[in-house]
Amino acid sequence: MLSQIQTIAAEITPRLIEIRRHLHSHPELSGQEYKTAAYVAGVMSSSGLHVQELVGKTGVVAELEGNGTLPLLAVRSDMDGLPIVERADLEFVSTQRGIMHACGHDVHTTVGLGAAMVLARLESKALGRTRFLFQPAEETAQGARWMIEDGVMQDVAAILSLHVYPSIRAGTVGIRYGALTAAADDLEIVIIGESGHGARPHEAIDAIWIASQVITTLQQSISRTQNPLHPVVLTIGQISGGRAANVIADRVALQGTVRSLHPDTRSRLPQWIEKIVAGVCEPYGAKYEINYRRGVPSVLNDPGLTQITEVCAEEAFGRERVELIYEPSLGAEDFSLYLEHAPGTMFRLGVGFADRPTNYPLHHPKFEVDESAIATGVVTMAYAAYRYWEAVTSL
Repeated sequence: MLSQIQTIAAEITPRLIEIRRHLHSHPELSGQEYKTAAYVAGVMSSSGLHVQELVGKTGVVAELEGNGTLPLLAVRSDMDGLPIVERADLEFVSTQRGIMHACGHDVHTTVGLGAAMVLARLESKALGRTRFLFQPAEETAQGARWMIEDGVMQDVAAILSLHVYPSIRAGTVGIRYGALTAAADDLEIVIIGESGHGARPHEAIDAIWIASQVITTLQQSISRTQNPLHPVVLTIGQISGGRAANVIADRVALQGTVRSLHPDTRSRLPQWIEKIVAGVCEPYGAKYEINYRRGVPSVLNDPGLTQITEVCAEEAFGRERVELIYEPSLGAEDFSLYLEHAPGTMFRLGVGFADRPTNYPLHHPKFEVDESAIATGVVTMAYAAYRYWEAVTSL
């Protein structure tokens, strides 16, 4: 079956490169993927899949019929671009000024389409039903929730996905057991003081000064009160407050993000943050408001599905092209929301150029991918799907 998958993948690779370049040239922002979705739906319909549009607002679901007695497998790809001006020197550079596929979602979508094309051409009673999820708005961490609310995880027994990785060369598959990405939460802290003349600070409660103490104390407290083996990253990325240079500010708003890997640590963070903020504000008579918003949890790869993916990549390409990833990323991925409904795994697809001194990182205006990685991703995904059903039937 592997040789058949590889043969079909090789045959359709030129078409997949065309698809990827079209998607790259026409990126759309989160929640606005109307043309992308229509294009994806057209490709899937022409491949014989049953297609449903406007799922999860601008998402697409394509279902491939298979052996109905086998569990339903889902394959998820995200479609949205980023508000970045592209500076890569490409013939198929973005035609949408200020929007770019700087996170590789054009590749993700192409691999999902390619895997569907391959599986649609296989002739085997061992193939179960496959539901391909083309998701909008991953960059805003909203799309997965929209898709789930529209019922895409109904009856799904397992789910697979991938993400490009420029620090791994193309042709290589990255495998991570356990936590792949971090939980990401939003934090807003408002410090409320009392305004006064800049020349008489003792008659006021300086919200700016207190806010600076809050930031410093939070950062210092992480290293002294949190388990260093359970990392926490708290970043204040925006500060707003004050009315004039000679007026003591009575209100300062801090906006930030909180990243963590372990669920138990994450559950305690809101209370821990409030304790720190209260301890700083109280001696100076300041008040505070805290709005801690849960974002997406950590992507926790299922060990069984991860092993299937690793074995498939090794059989397809050789051990030298399988790289075990020993450290998780503190980036976030709303693929984790699907994992609240079914076990799943996400592998890293190497897209780095072997002959370049610099492979620009994700979200960089010069980010590029080695397109030879597309076939690697398609073979890995399609073969992992086949081996999943093979494993299920052997139980």
